[in-house]
Amino acid sequence: MDKKMVFKKVLKISGIVLLVLFVGAFSVPYLFKDKIQEKVTKALNDNVDAKITFKNADLSLFSSFPKATISIEKLAVINKAPFEGDTLVAFQELNLKMSVMELFNDANEPMKIEGVASKNGLINIIFNKEGVGNYDIALKNKKQESADKSKPLAFKINNYEVENFKFRFTNEATKIKIELDSINHSGSGDFTNNILDLDTKTTAKVSMSMDKMNYMKNVAVSLDAVLGLDLDKSKYTFKENKAKINDLELEFDGFLQLVSTGQLYDMKFKTPTSSFKNFLGLIPAAYRSNIENVKTSGDFTVVGFAKGLLSETSVPKFNIAIASNNASFQYPDLPKSVKNIIIDTKIINESGVMNDTYVNLDKLSFSIDRDVFNAKATIKNVATNALVDASLKGTINLGNFSKAYPVKLKIPLYGILKADVTTKFDMASVEKSDYQKINNAGSMSLSGFKYVDDAGKVMTISSAKIQFNPSRVNLQEFNATTGKSDINATGTLDNFYGFVFRNQELKGNFTMTSNQIAVSDFMTDATTKTDEKTTKTAMKIPSFLNCTLTAKANTVLYDNLTLKNCSGKLVIKDQAVSLENVKTNVFGGQIDLNGLVSTKEKISKFNMKLGMDQVDITQTFTQLDMFKKIAPIAGVITGKFNSIVKLSGDLNDKEITPNLNTLNGDLLGQMSGTSINPNGSNVLNTISQNLKFIDLKKLNVNDVKMAIAFQDGKVTVKPFDIKYQDIKVTVAGTHSFDQLMNYNLKFDVPAKYLGNEAAGLLAKLSPSEISKLDNIPVNANLTGSFSKPKVTTDIKSATTSLVTSIAKQQKQKLLSQGTSALDNLINNNTKSGDTTKTKKVVNQAKDLLNGLFKKKTP
Repeated sequence: MDKKMVFKKVLKISGIVLLVLFVGAFSVPYLFKDKIQEKVTKALNDNVDAKITFKNADLSLFSSFPKATISIEKLAVINKAPFEGDTLVAFQELNLKMSVMELFNDANEPMKIEGVASKNGLINIIFNKEGVGNYDIALKNKKQESADKSKPLAFKINNYEVENFKFRFTNEATKIKIELDSINHSGSGDFTNNILDLDTKTTAKVSMSMDKMNYMKNVAVSLDAVLGLDLDKSKYTFKENKAKINDLELEFDGFLQLVSTGQLYDMKFKTPTSSFKNFLGLIPAAYRSNIENVKTSGDFTVVGFAKGLLSETSVPKFNIAIASNNASFQYPDLPKSVKNIIIDTKIINESGVMNDTYVNLDKLSFSIDRDVFNAKATIKNVATNALVDASLKGTINLGNFSKAYPVKLKIPLYGILKADVTTKFDMASVEKSDYQKINNAGSMSLSGFKYVDDAGKVMTISSAKIQFNPSRVNLQEFNATTGKSDINATGTLDNFYGFVFRNQELKGNFTMTSNQIAVSDFMTDATTKTDEKTTKTAMKIPSFLNCTLTAKANTVLYDNLTLKNCSGKLVIKDQAVSLENVKTNVFGGQIDLNGLVSTKEKISKFNMKLGMDQVDITQTFTQLDMFKKIAPIAGVITGKFNSIVKLSGDLNDKEITPNLNTLNGDLLGQMSGTSINPNGSNVLNTISQNLKFIDLKKLNVNDVKMAIAFQDGKVTVKPFDIKYQDIKVTVAGTHSFDQLMNYNLKFDVPAKYLGNEAAGLLAKLSPSEISKLDNIPVNANLTGSFSKPKVTTDIKSATTSLVTSIAKQQKQKLLSQGTSALDNLINNNTKSGDTTKTKKVVNQAKDLLNGLFKKKTP
C-alpha cells in the first residue's frame, strides 16, 4: 500500500479517536453527575447528625487530567441542638481528586479519593459553658454495618491543599477565643502507608483573646515542616522544620501524640540564632521598617519546652524563656539609637495545672540618649483570677521615638513623658469594680506635648499629671490649647483598669474651665475608605465613655454664634450626651438648656428644652436657622422675647445641627418692648395695601403671647390676639419650612371706622348712634409664600354683618317711638316684591367696606 495512503488512514483514525475522547471528556460528567451527587449525599448523611447543604456536585476531567475531579460547591454543615443554627464547617469550593477508573465502579464499590483541595473554607469549633463541643456530630448508636457493605467514599489521599481558610475556636466557659485567618496549607505524603513523611507548608494570621483581653491580633505565622507520621500510634514527629512568628524564626524538635486521654507533648523549640534582629523580627511589619540593614549588638533568644499531657484536667509542663542582655539597635537612616536593652521574661508551668502558670517579667529596660525606662511585672493565677503586680519607672522623650525607631506616624509627636507607678490587683476585682482590692501608687506626667493632625490642627498640652491612688486615678492637672481654644481640667477615673484590661466603660468625673472654646477646633471629618473611595461618616460619641463633665467657659464660639458665660453639666453615657442646667448669655439675654443628644442609632437624634429669657428678637430670628423657619419675623419685629421651646428630631449626618425636616415640638413665647417695621416684610406690605383703615406701624404686639407647634416641616400657629387701637385682630394658621402659608386674620372692626357716610344707608343716625353699632367681623385670608403673599377678604360676610347691625340700630330707634316702621320698611317691601330699597342698603354697605379694604385693580 502506498505510504501516503497509510499515513492518511492513520491520521484519519487518530483524529476520530481524539474526537471520540474529546466528546467523551465532555459527556462523561453529565453521564455520571447523578451518580456522583448520590454518592456525596449518602457519604455525608450516613455519617453525621447535622444539617448538610451543598449547591451542586459536579465532575471534571480537564482540571487535573488524567485524574477526575469532583467539585462540591457551597458545602455547609449546620449544627443541631444545643448549637442550633451554628455553622460547623463551610466550604465555598471542595475538590476531590480520584482516578478516572473509579467512575466505573459498581454501585456497592466506594470511590477512592486520592487528593483533597478546598477554597474559602471555615471550621468553627465551639465549647459551650457545659463543656459540650459542637464538633461531635457523628451519628449515635449507629448499627454496625455488615462487613460486605461498603462506604460510598473511601480515602487514599497522597496530597491535600486548603486556600484562604479560617479556623475559629471558642470556649464559652473560659472565655477563650482563638482565630486563625487567611490559612493557606498544603501537604503531600502517601497516606496508604501507616508510617510516612508528610511535607507541609502553612501560613496564617493568629488572633487570641481571653475575656475581652486581646493577647494577639493578626500575628503572621508560618511553618514549613516535614512531619514523621505514625498513623498506628497517632504520633507526629517534627523532622526538618522552619517556623516564623512575624519574622522571628523558630526551630522545633520532638513529637506530639494523640492518646485516649488527650494529647501527649514532648517538644523543644529555640531561635536558630541569637542576634537581636530576632526581637525586631517579632514586631509586626506594620509597626517597623525593613530590618535587613539595622545595626545591632547584643543578643535575643527564645528557648522553651513543653512536656506532658494536654487533657480536660491538665496541660503540659512548660518553660519559655525570652532574654536579651545589653543589646542595642540603630536604623541606618535615623540619628539616634536604642541602647542598654535588657529583657528577662519567663512563662512557666511546673505542675501541669493551668492555673499554676505564671509570667515573670523580671526586667525590661532601655535608654534613648539620657532617658532611661524600666519595667517589671509578675502575673499569677492566670486561668481563674489573674494576679498582677507591676511597676513602671522612667522618662521618655516622645520626640526621640521617630528619631530612633521608624514609627509609622503621619504626624510626629513631641513631649516628655515621666512615670513612676506601681500597681497590684486581681482581675476579678477589676471586673467587679471592687476598688478596695486594687492598690495603685505613683504618678505620670506629660509636658510639652504637641500633636498636629492631618488637617493641620495643633493640640498642645503644656502640662498634664495623673496621680495613682489605691482606689482610683486622679487627673490632678490638664492644661491644653488648640486653635482658639484653651482647656483646664481636673477629675477622677474610677475604673481605669476595667477600661484597659476588660474593655469596660471608662467611668469618670471631671471639672473643666476655659476662657474660650471654639467648637470647630474639636470637629473632625470621620472618613471610611472602601474600594479606594473616601466617604464621610457621621460623628459618633464613643461607646466606652461613661463620665460626667461639669464645665464653665467665659466664651464659646459655635458656628456664627458667640456664647458668653457658659456653664452646665454634661453626662456622657451609652453613646449619648445629656445636658443638664446648661446656661449661656446670648442675643442680649439668657438661654437655659436641658436635653439629650444620642448618636447610638444610625441617624443621630436629639431632644431638647430651651428656656429663653429676654433675648433679642432680631438676633435670635436672624442667626438661628431653626427659628427663621419656625417664625420668619427677622427684620420685622424688634424687641425682647421670652420663650419655652421643646423640640426633637434628627441631626444632620456630618454636623451637629438639626435636620429641620424632622423637627417636632412646640414653642410658647411672649414679646415685650416691641416695635414693627412693616417695610421689612412683603407680607405686611401686602396687608397694608389691602387694609385702608390700619397703620401697621402702630400695631401693638407688646406682651403678646403665642403658642406654636411644629412637626415634620410644618408650623401651626394657634389663635392669638393682637391690638390695633380698639380693633382686635385674631391670628391663626400654618406655614411650611419651604415658606408656603395659609393664615386667617379675623378683624373685629368698630363701625366708626366706616365714617359718617354710613348714616345714609337706611336713615339718618347721629355720630353717637353710629358709635353704638355692633363691631363688624372681617376675615382676611393670607396665602402664597412669604416672598409673594396673597390677601383675600370676605366682603360679602362683612356686608351682611354691617347691614344687620344698622338694621338693628334703626329698629331700636323706631321701637322707641312705638312703631314697627323698620319691619315694614324691609319686610313688607320684600313681601310685596319691592326689593329695591333692600338692595340699595346692601350695595351701600358694600361700597363702604370696599373703601375700607382696597381692592387691587386686576
